[in-house]
This record gives sequence, C-alpha cells and structure tokens, in this order.
Amino acid sequence: MAIRQIQSILRAHPTSDGDGVKIQRVHGFENAAFSPFLMLDELKSDQAADYVGGFPPHPHRGIETLTYMLKGHFQHQDHMGNRGELKDGGAQWMSAGKGVIHSEMPVMTDGQLHGFQIWINLPARKKMQPAQYHDFQSDVIAEKQLSRNNLIRVIAGDLTIEGDTVTGPLQETGVPTTIADWQTTAGGQLNSCLNPDFQAMLYVYQGAIEIDGRTANAGELVILDAGEGLSVTATQDTGMLLLSGLPIHEPVVHYGPFVMNSIDEIEQAIHDYQTGTLTD
Repeated sequence: MAIRQIQSILRAHPTSDGDGVKIQRVHGFENAAFSPFLMLDELKSDQAADYVGGFPPHPHRGIETLTYMLKGHFQHQDHMGNRGELKDGGAQWMSAGKGVIHSEMPVMTDGQLHGFQIWINLPARKKMQPAQYHDFQSDVIAEKQLSRNNLIRVIAGDLTIEGDTVTGPLQETGVPTTIADWQTTAGGQLNSCLNPDFQAMLYVYQGAIEIDGRTANAGELVILDAGEGLSVTATQDTGMLLLSGLPIHEPVVHYGPFVMNSIDEIEQAIHDYQTGTLTD
C-alpha cells in the first residue's frame, strides 16, 4: 500500500472577516491540489474583541461550509428559518446551493473561541440546488480511541483505521469527503487508509507532526500526494484536521461569498443578490 507523502506545506496567514473577526486562513481557490476544498479558516482567541462582532447576515452561492468548534458557541440563523447553536465539539454543515443568506454570531463561553470553517466546492450540476442545513452536536460525532490520549473524531464520511471503519454523522455532501479531527499527546500515531481517488490535506492547529522525516507545525497545512495509506506521528501534543475528498475538475471563479464556474455566473449571482432573488 502506497503511503502518502508531503507534496507541499502552506502557512496560514492572518486576516479578518465578518464584523472584524480575526482569523488564520489558508485558501486554494486556484490550487487544483486543494480540490474539492477551497479554504480553511481557523478562529482562535481568548479576547472577545477579536470575534464578538461575528458574521452578520451575508449571502453565499455555489459552495458548502463545514464549521467545527473545539471551544465556544456560535448561533446560526438563515433565510430558511433554521436556527441552531453550535457548541463545544460540535459541527454544522450548510450547502448554499443556488443561494443562502445566513448569520453566525458568537455566544460567549468563558471568553474563549477556537474553531474552524471549511469551504467545500460544489460541482456545476449542484451549484443551483436548493440550500440545506444540518447541525451535529458533540455527542453524535463518531470517535475512536486509538491508544491512551490518542483520539480520532470523524465528522464527515468514513475513515478506516486499524481495520475498523469509523463513520461520521455527515454523509450527504455535494461531493464525497472525509473530515476528521485527531487529538493526541506527543508520540501518538495515526495510521489509516484513505480512498485513493481522494485528494487529502492535513491542517495542524496545535503541536507538530512528522511524515516520513518531514515536519509540519501548528498553523501549517500539508497537501499530500497520491496514495492509499496515511502514517502520521505527533512530535508534540497535537491537534490536526484531516480533509480528504473527491476532486472536482472544473473551472473555479471566486468573488467574495460566491464560487461559480464562470464570470457570467458570478455576475448573475451578484445581480440576484442585489435584486433580492438570490434565494428564490
């Protein structure tokens, strides 16, 4: 079984979004090796001023988002009438499809916030489908204890580890994906099988990992090459997201909250939003 190696490492960079929320971002809108993922934002602060403004009502078209919280609460509301509170250890998935208008506002918990939002592309045939939303609290996230202080949490798709398949609660995504959170102390190992047709990335949010002698540190995203096996060792107490999915071999045109396949489609999305017909 071919073990995946490190193809490249990208460093997250500081930016802000919404009402001044400070985040660390890695994006790959023009990077085919990222597909089907588009962007990963890490939100981490113990200062309320860094995130208290949240993300007031805003539109999307052509993408899905997966938000996962380690610490802190976010309240979601959208034009469809959905209202959900994302709590510690939980996740929420939204498929914008043809259009959604939603807000994500923080609910204070001890002043701390640490979470992630992942943008996932939709294939052209699904970009104009009706919007959808589901949330998943911590108790339904699938977990497997690999060894003492070595835990994998599978949020989306299936992950095969040591002969066992761990199935996450999120299965109906626009393209097949596997998304998991690995938490371990120094010396912990993750050995798993990945779908060889999937592209895969690892985002280190705490500590450091080693793959075949190469190291990646907190705040770095590792793009892996092709293969079926994954073998990772934590060189420090570590937290890491695994993102794996079937690539979409289509043009990507991005403008703000809209991701489509052509400039004409972007202009139509802007027109629809300005005229109040984005969600019709």
